[in-house]
Amino acid sequence: MNARDDRRSKVSRRELLKGAARLAASFPFSHRGILDPVQTQHRQPIHPHPTRTSFSTSDETFLEELEKANFRYFWGQAHPETGVVQDRCNARNPVTSELGSIAATGFGLTALCIGEKRGFVGRPEAQTRALNTLRFLWKKLPNHRGFFYHWANINTGERIWDSEVSSVDTAILLCGVLTCRQHFMHSEISELAAEIFNRVDWNWLSEDTPILPHGWTPEGGFLQYRWGDYSEMMMMYLLGLGSSTHPLPAEAWSAWKRTFFEYDGIRYIGSFAPIFIHQYSQAWFDFRNKRDEYTDYFQNSTVAIEVHRRFCLDLAKQFPDYSDELWGITASDSVKGYVVWGGPPATGPIDGTVVPCAAGGSLPFLPEAAMRVLRTIKDRYGTNAWTQYGFVDAFNPLTNWYDTDVVGIDTGITMIMAENARTSFVWDTFMKNPEAQRGMARAEFKDYQPSPTQQSG
Repeated sequence: MNARDDRRSKVSRRELLKGAARLAASFPFSHRGILDPVQTQHRQPIHPHPTRTSFSTSDETFLEELEKANFRYFWGQAHPETGVVQDRCNARNPVTSELGSIAATGFGLTALCIGEKRGFVGRPEAQTRALNTLRFLWKKLPNHRGFFYHWANINTGERIWDSEVSSVDTAILLCGVLTCRQHFMHSEISELAAEIFNRVDWNWLSEDTPILPHGWTPEGGFLQYRWGDYSEMMMMYLLGLGSSTHPLPAEAWSAWKRTFFEYDGIRYIGSFAPIFIHQYSQAWFDFRNKRDEYTDYFQNSTVAIEVHRRFCLDLAKQFPDYSDELWGITASDSVKGYVVWGGPPATGPIDGTVVPCAAGGSLPFLPEAAMRVLRTIKDRYGTNAWTQYGFVDAFNPLTNWYDTDVVGIDTGITMIMAENARTSFVWDTFMKNPEAQRGMARAEFKDYQPSPTQQSG
């Protein structure tokens, strides 16, 4: 175990995020954000309504190369028999680690579907890998009431680091499981997917409150933190609402807070958290042209990501690498280890580092702006930032630091959102699941046609 792995063994991503949120919340939050935004030529109009993305031939070629590289990670860094995907690996010198991530495995199952569709792998091979994974999840991977441990040994499935049974990481895994069911349309895959999903006891998780806990350990019971604020947890609540065996109560959807933030005169629902919270649930659930009684969440993510882009441009006086061609900060590696950073409001020790998956996960929301960043990274920084698996997790042009690692969940959000931006394939496939449809129906989502100039709310 290297030093970085040792650091990550002490805290989870969500624990880091909670600490950052408490720090950010200690500062007064003005209606224009922590920073005083400077007026620049980059104040472009926001068009938050979804449109079909038309990429140039050159951009399509680039995205095909990017997705193929991302797929290479999920194919090569997963155990072929268990299907459990490594949390991360050194892209320059890949060495098999035993540290598997159930969230990365959920992204990996979805990557199998994309890879087969695009011809990166043959259907028999992809189907066999999916079958092996689902058999292992159903029969062998340790779980508690259907929820899986955050970290697992890729060879045996054994719990690692005394990790928690994770509610949100299980949700990500379930999204991959359900995507495989609809894509492969194979009898055993369909049966296993249903059994894995129906085993999850959402009633146990919500026994004393509709606000779900982050997880549980056999040593200490439920974790103290709850999913009480807008974040990446929307998929978890919707899956729970969509369960036919242990469904969440309908009021759970309204139990968590939707706090409005304002920056540069733009309002949106957010949290003291990086922009991945606006991307993860929308990798699978299709929120386009839908809204509940509170907001249009696709539109909200579009606005929040545009705000993040402006926030990075406002940081350019302090960190001159940030520009309209190079922006994006989200939870990632850094020269000092794994950090949770971003904004607005400014969170974490921002130092000019660029995180490629921030733009990669934004492709369906800001296709032109995100493509500009991704092309800039590959064209300007070449093999320093590009590897056999796609982009390194992070880099800092100001200090000439380039990560050697790629991280499974960051590679996954880039691959899925690239495909969604191109074809809507993951959205279209996942939303065929009755569990997804039932979850959104019980949350009272309605179809509607948003105004081109409408802001969130």
